[in-house]
Amino acid sequence: MTTTRVLIAGLLGGVAMFIWSAIAHMFLPLGEVGVSEIPNEPAVLSAMQANMGTQAGFYIFPGTGLGKSASKQEREEAMRRMAADYSNHSSGILVYHPPGQSFTFSKYLGIEFLAEVLESIVAVFLLAQTRLAGFGARVGFVTAAGFLAAFATNISYWNWYGFPTDYTATYMFTQVVSFLCAGLVIGLVLKNVPPRPMV
Repeated sequence: MTTTRVLIAGLLGGVAMFIWSAIAHMFLPLGEVGVSEIPNEPAVLSAMQANMGTQAGFYIFPGTGLGKSASKQEREEAMRRMAADYSNHSSGILVYHPPGQSFTFSKYLGIEFLAEVLESIVAVFLLAQTRLAGFGARVGFVTAAGFLAAFATNISYWNWYGFPTDYTATYMFTQVVSFLCAGLVIGLVLKNVPPRPMV
């Protein structure tokens, strides 16, 4: 299995992933599951801008109220207080970007495409290290990599940050199917290519 063949299979697998992702998010309702718009959005945005200004970042609330210079003991005590009083507060996460940033759809599509091509190339590279020869075995290997990718972050986000269950399940399903699509294409491109680890 030559490096050139691996790259071609990875590229075409990435294209298959990208096409599926586009279908899932633009033509199917999968991209909207578990996602809601903020009620009374202008008032909420106005409050965020008034309090956060230009401080873009990843925010979690409720916070400990401590600065970054707090000692380990102070943080532990604050976490205990927060845990004891957690049910009395709203909680969540927020990724905040201040006004003034532009949104270029083509740029984000390009980044997504490159990410999926790289994912596919890595999957083919790992496949090339195996002795799997059959079409089904190769598709299964790439799909299994999709399960690993889907579990790696989504379960943690659901567990620690409270991502909605329906959103998490749907996003994981979308990721696994994208790897399945890549696996089908990769299996076809590498059909009749004998297994031979690259390293």
